[in-house]
Amino acid sequence: MVERVPAEVFPPGEFLREELEMRDWTQQEFANIIGRSNRLVNEVISGKRGITPETAKIFAAALGTSPHFWLNLVASYRLSKVGPTTDSISRAAKLRERFPVREMIKRGWLEASENLDVLGSQVLNYFKLDDIDDDLNFPHAARRNREQDLSPLQWAWLFRVWNLANALDVPTYSEKGLRSSLSDLESLLVEPEEARHVPKILSDVGVRLLVVEPMPRSKIEGACFWIKDNPVIGLSMRYDRIDNFWFTLRHELEHVLNADGKAELIIDEVEALAGTSNQSNAERLANEAAAEFCVPQSKLNDFIDRLDPMFNTKRFIGFSRLVHRHPGIVAGQLQKKTGRRNLFKKYQVNIRHIVTETTLTDGYGNTAPEIF
Repeated sequence: MVERVPAEVFPPGEFLREELEMRDWTQQEFANIIGRSNRLVNEVISGKRGITPETAKIFAAALGTSPHFWLNLVASYRLSKVGPTTDSISRAAKLRERFPVREMIKRGWLEASENLDVLGSQVLNYFKLDDIDDDLNFPHAARRNREQDLSPLQWAWLFRVWNLANALDVPTYSEKGLRSSLSDLESLLVEPEEARHVPKILSDVGVRLLVVEPMPRSKIEGACFWIKDNPVIGLSMRYDRIDNFWFTLRHELEHVLNADGKAELIIDEVEALAGTSNQSNAERLANEAAAEFCVPQSKLNDFIDRLDPMFNTKRFIGFSRLVHRHPGIVAGQLQKKTGRRNLFKKYQVNIRHIVTETTLTDGYGNTAPEIF
């Protein structure tokens, strides 16, 4: 039996009337066939009574259709009586599907509004889009340094970095100045509190540095890109450890020194910093430079060769003093080299609260200035 699908939407009673006329049955005859009252049949045809699942089964058995046919007629007719809806619901759903609107409102990156047009306009302005269906494209870089797309959470974080970076006033970038400043940065590695000087050292040579707290599950560590001729380094500092801060910062600075991020956006996740992803040459060079900066690798290798696996605290502290590094920074490199994640872990002190005191920061209890 071929299931019939109505081409137009009519009351279910109209279809029952047509079925009876086609068979030349009276309403009373049909009532007798199905074992129900003539009143029931009449009220269904006149639209005064609806078709229940039980009635649908009875009609289907008598007329050679299916119960679903009659129930679908009821549903289609009821839907046809509902006035046409606007596209506001689908637009609202698409807006929140493409962008982490709730989290952005929570962070103060968007202003809450029940007006969809107002909220949508904010989102388009934030991501530099003309239409909600447009592809996301970073303003000053064509693409990221990996093939897979950024997640909506990462896009939101990245644009926050970009928007805030535009508010930082720095002199013209000097590669020579940045290379010279590396020795100044290295002198800060002995004490955690010295990290407060980093933003000014970098700003003086034209490098914009800022911290933006990442969204949950974004797994982002840092970014390097350029606004016109000035490099920007954005850090998430989601790992609040002295070794992680200095390694990530120096990693991003190597990208800057090599002019990475001018033609393409550089996004670093934990896998890139750990060297466990498919590394590009740029990532490999950045990791090597960061490791050498944190602890001279030849000296670290010699230390490991002499003492591994019988490390002791006295010699560890002595080595840290010898290389003029805070023990927490040495511990981080030692853990990476040996694979022993808990080795001297207690020395990896928190540093985020120090860095954010002097760095433009959005999150971690800090509210960035209004930029829209």
